[in-house]
Amino acid sequence: MGVDRIIAEAGVTRATFYRHFPGKEDLVEAYLGVEDAVIRGAFDRARELTDDPGRVLELVIEGLADDVSRLHTRGCPFINAAAEYPDPESNVRRAVAGHREWFRSELEALAEAAGSTDAPTAAGQLVLLRDAAMVGGYLDGWDRVRPAFVEAARRAAGLG
Repeated sequence: MGVDRIIAEAGVTRATFYRHFPGKEDLVEAYLGVEDAVIRGAFDRARELTDDPGRVLELVIEGLADDVSRLHTRGCPFINAAAEYPDPESNVRRAVAGHREWFRSELEALAEAAGSTDAPTAAGQLVLLRDAAMVGGYLDGWDRVRPAFVEAARRAAGLG
């Protein structure tokens, strides 16, 4: 998507757009902030539905599967951004690293609360599975990838 299209769809002037986003990196960083907030919201909604940690973890896995199939059919926005900004000191890479650290720690806390005997490993596997599902869904189609992701994620989390 080009800048002209973004400006047209946002209904703002070019000057307003560039006042908020002086460079492409600023726009990407803002986009990643929105993506981060969406995923954090999914965790919050799962916790609002139940106090059972295992059920929360199941809802998070289903939520991640839904997110990939509906909103991220072109791969993971964090992985894509990291590929575009290889400098680990860039603001984009810092945003990616911050999101991934939060994501891993939330999964670890959920796995531990659900009774995992090795929550760090479970969380690491869940992160890896989500990364793979994002790429696999883009390349192979989500209908093919979703069942494998959900089953593997449930196993990694120790859920039945």
